[in-house]
Amino acid sequence: MPENINQDRWISLHEACDYLGVKRHTIMRWIDQRSMPASKVGKLWRFKTADIDEWVKKGGASDEREGIK
Repeated sequence: MPENINQDRWISLHEACDYLGVKRHTIMRWIDQRSMPASKVGKLWRFKTADIDEWVKKGGASDEREGIK
């Protein structure tokens, strides 16, 4: 049951960076250019890990979208 609670919890931008192992700049670019699932609460970005997982599985974070040179 605790796993469900964590899946439903909103995480911060910093936690999302740690979760995915990327820098803040990368997440901000993904939100802007790749429709990464995120919600803005006031001035703060919030994320659901389940939404992030689904987005990654669908190829949202794939390098193929940027045309690897």
